[in-house]
Amino acid sequence: MWPWGHLAVAYLLYTAVVHRRFGRPPRALPAIALAVGSQTPDLIDKPLAWNVGILPGGRTLSHSVFALAALVVAVLAVATRLRRRPLGVGFLVGYGSHLLADVPPAVFGGDFSGATYLLWPVLEPPPEEPVAGILDAILSYYELGAFEWVQFGLFAVGAVVWYRDGMPGLGLVTAPLERWVTA
Repeated sequence: MWPWGHLAVAYLLYTAVVHRRFGRPPRALPAIALAVGSQTPDLIDKPLAWNVGILPGGRTLSHSVFALAALVVAVLAVATRLRRRPLGVGFLVGYGSHLLADVPPAVFGGDFSGATYLLWPVLEPPPEEPVAGILDAILSYYELGAFEWVQFGLFAVGAVVWYRDGMPGLGLVTAPLERWVTA
């Protein structure tokens, strides 16, 4: 899944839960933590596999449920200690939704071979075509097929929902940029 697909899935899931549980849109800082969490598995695994060659594939270490379990314990402990639990939860929802969104549709038909990355290192990750870095992966791995167009659609829906929610997090990101530009 492309980054904007992960972001859309994470935001749509998170805002639905926040609206249902609290009767309001997401708050700014947890929304930013959610966005960061939704990208984190790829920001770790892809460079370590494709650029450095430390990992056997772009969906291994940080795409594993074992890493997620350790991260849940660590992030919630730190967030609770710092009295920032909503930020920790936002990050973890983004992170967890990334792993789920990467599950190939064939799994729903009973073919679990494409989801073995979830149990890495116990199971081998699905095979990947070799790539010479992230740019090569983008140019050779990804194509605009039906699945990619669905992601664009999800992103559009997510953007509309985020706008209707008051664009949580945007002000915290743009304010420092505005200060820097006008200084």
